[in-house]
Amino acid sequence: MIEPRAPAPPRSAPPSVAASAASGTAKLPVRPATGRFLVLAGVFVCAACGLVYELELVALASYLIGDSVTQASVVLSVMVFAMGIGSLAAKRLRRHAAAGFAAIEATLALVGGCSAMALYAAFAWTAGWGGVWSNGPRGLLVAFSLTIGLLIGAEVPLLMELIQRIRRQDAGGAVADLFAADYVGALVGGLAFPFLLLPLLGQLTGALLTGAVNVVAGGSLVLGLFRRDLTRRARWMLTAANLAVLGLLATGAGLVGDFERAARHAVYGDDVRVALQSDVQEIVLSGGTRGRPFHLFLDGRLRVDGRDERRYHEALVHPAMAGPHARVLILGGGDGLAAREVLRHTGVRRVDVVDLDPAVVRLARTDPALARLNGHVYDDPRVHAVCADAFAWLRTAPRAAYDVVIEDLPDPGITDSTKLYAQEFYGLARRALTPQGRLVVHAGPVATRPRTFWTVEATVRAAGLHTRPYRVDGRNSPYAAGPDRTRGTDRAARDWGFVLAARTPPRLALDPASPRPRTLTAASLTKDARAAQRTRITGLPVSTLVHPRYAG
Repeated sequence: MIEPRAPAPPRSAPPSVAASAASGTAKLPVRPATGRFLVLAGVFVCAACGLVYELELVALASYLIGDSVTQASVVLSVMVFAMGIGSLAAKRLRRHAAAGFAAIEATLALVGGCSAMALYAAFAWTAGWGGVWSNGPRGLLVAFSLTIGLLIGAEVPLLMELIQRIRRQDAGGAVADLFAADYVGALVGGLAFPFLLLPLLGQLTGALLTGAVNVVAGGSLVLGLFRRDLTRRARWMLTAANLAVLGLLATGAGLVGDFERAARHAVYGDDVRVALQSDVQEIVLSGGTRGRPFHLFLDGRLRVDGRDERRYHEALVHPAMAGPHARVLILGGGDGLAAREVLRHTGVRRVDVVDLDPAVVRLARTDPALARLNGHVYDDPRVHAVCADAFAWLRTAPRAAYDVVIEDLPDPGITDSTKLYAQEFYGLARRALTPQGRLVVHAGPVATRPRTFWTVEATVRAAGLHTRPYRVDGRNSPYAAGPDRTRGTDRAARDWGFVLAARTPPRLALDPASPRPRTLTAASLTKDARAAQRTRITGLPVSTLVHPRYAG
């Protein structure tokens, strides 16, 4: 609660400062009404910057570490807690409100502006260290959340003190004015981050620019409006500190391009050819030329490894094609690799590919290495690509229209994919199947995450389908499977798990009328199905939209 008394005078201040503080008002270079407006404008800008820092940490946490629900909860809860501690701690600075506020804004601008680069650097160069530092990036995320929260929380008591020095008013009215400016600023910052800063500048430059705006707003407010509350030495020190922070942020902005390239090579290797940020995700292509293995990364997770992708896609597609397969629906699979395997079967008349990101489909058409890998499937008139959310598209899909539905989707543990592994989603897929149709689902690794795999299988059964789970070995990726993006061969999965489903008990077999897959046989599929059954976990609850079961 804001105390109604006037602030006490500083211990060592010029006579004019002491007199103004003792009288409860500050000597301003402008009229009091203009001064109040400027303070509230400063509150507005600082609040916008503060929320951008919060959203930036949340975005970086989900992008660099994964499992966005958990990471967002950690960031926001730590920051809110720290804001309360910072607000309490700032009570000691009210006697020197102007100098304290200026110092806090300069520190906040430096820490918040550089946080994105620091977290990205820690992830790129230290995430694979293991040992004591195995959770280093997560610890650094918590440290930044705590520090930024402390500094944001310290702003409000000091701003309240400053606004009361301009013109005394009841505490309720002052709080209402201050919080109104704060909340409106938070709205602007919250909208600016996803619609302006992120798409136009990216996370690193956006954070650095936000820090620059923050330090200019805080320094200008104090040096322009409350400079008489500061000694000459304090004014010079504050000016020098703000210029130093601006210089550091500007230097960081100038080095962002080189930093991103170096960090990208540290994460993805030295063969990066394409790196772009679409409206949906970051897309990176590496290798595929001069005999080097091709890799496709989506939001930092390896989606296609040229060394083992054929085994994955053959295991995903061919068992589902044993039966009628004139019309095939592929959900996900914008890279065209699942469609390549579908087109190897005789009798296919139409293949619909529904992928969320048009940039992936465009690269599958135009990138020489990826187009060569998928056999230029998008040049085939039977293949039709639709860029849409798979869940929304299925809601309007025609009933009983497809003989085969193939779900070539990211891991169920990734928060953005959870709804695509829900009972409601499988119910929509079932509705799109013909009475003799088959559904096949990529369900994540069996050996390292059996609970997730069998939750998928239980959820498919809950949608009214009979299931035949199976797995195949041969995964070569050194990246951990699932929501955790931490790199390390000790956590990398060596298999893929799949669930074949139909209205009647499906038969795990291969189509005898079509070319044999290179990596599968009927005998190996039977063996793989038995291996999967030995890991079965019974009694698992199904995953629904309102109660997802795949987090963690």
